[in-house]
Amino acid sequence: MTHLSVDAPAEADAKQLARLFAKYREPNQLRSAVEILITIIPLVLIWIAMWAALDLGYGLHLLLAIPAAGLLVRLFMIQHDCGHGSLFRNRSVNDWIGRVIGVLTLTPYGYWRRSHAVHHSTSGNLDRRGIGDIDTLTAGEYLARSRWGRLCYRAYRHPLLMFGLGPAYLFLLKHRVPSDMMSAGRGPWLSTIGTNGAIAAVAGVMIWLLGVQAFLLVHLPVMMLGASIGVWLFYVQHQFEETSWERDGAWNVHEAALHGSSHYDLPPVLRWFTANIGLHHIHHLCSRIPFYRLPSVLRDHPDLRNTGRITLMQSFSCVRLTLWDETARRLISFGELSALRRRRGGHEAGSALSNPGAAQT
Repeated sequence: MTHLSVDAPAEADAKQLARLFAKYREPNQLRSAVEILITIIPLVLIWIAMWAALDLGYGLHLLLAIPAAGLLVRLFMIQHDCGHGSLFRNRSVNDWIGRVIGVLTLTPYGYWRRSHAVHHSTSGNLDRRGIGDIDTLTAGEYLARSRWGRLCYRAYRHPLLMFGLGPAYLFLLKHRVPSDMMSAGRGPWLSTIGTNGAIAAVAGVMIWLLGVQAFLLVHLPVMMLGASIGVWLFYVQHQFEETSWERDGAWNVHEAALHGSSHYDLPPVLRWFTANIGLHHIHHLCSRIPFYRLPSVLRDHPDLRNTGRITLMQSFSCVRLTLWDETARRLISFGELSALRRRRGGHEAGSALSNPGAAQT
């Protein structure tokens, strides 16, 4: 087995790793089908149990929403793998399974696949932000904004908006119209319109069978909790202190994949519910690897275990990291920026953060 040095993972040749990982890309199609079944069947059964539990009290019903939301997140991760063409050898099989799952996750598959591909091809590039990622300003950009502009960015990055109202807006409203791909042709429109129609049909049948109140009481908590978990996962995968951002001239797709994506080291049960997406540095280096083969990569290349590693407890501190400091080359909080300005003088610090090259001369 070929291994890179365990002593210096930071010096690992990311491009060489990507080539080594190619051997893990071949899917086990029976395994892929089983993974889908063991996700969607329990989800349906728990959904039915939640509906039946409505007569027993809302507390039990809400408890059941937790595993149901976890299964919905796992289903989204399976859709995610379909978008990368990694679950089945045939692209059409991947695409049609992804489209069907997209009705359940309220995510137009074709539109999402396109924006997610942009995310993979631009992640960590300071000059190509805006599609498929969390909006992140540099400290200099933040200081250059008006007071209103800073207030808007602070509101956007507030946990209640980022992980509460934000996910609801994303999955219930934003995914209904491809607003960030208006000029990308008819593909994103066909995807969203088709998915919207299928969602309306499925919801209509369920409301006809159960009634609108029962349908909303059951499905809305599952959807909202699952959406918040999904946004949290995406956030932690790239918004950690030692992540990597570069300007276009210095940016490299393989280095950005390895050092700009975290290894979210979750407990085993959470790794199962999240379909190993915590091994995000490996996924970004080779997105065609099926999610159930990612642990094999980490086992065979233990030097990657500590690259970008964040534990569950450590991940909660990532919420305060809101700005990229181009001088220190790490994410910082609003509080750290204020402290830096007080130490160095507001104008001087602002100039240095807007022009990090000048601060290093």
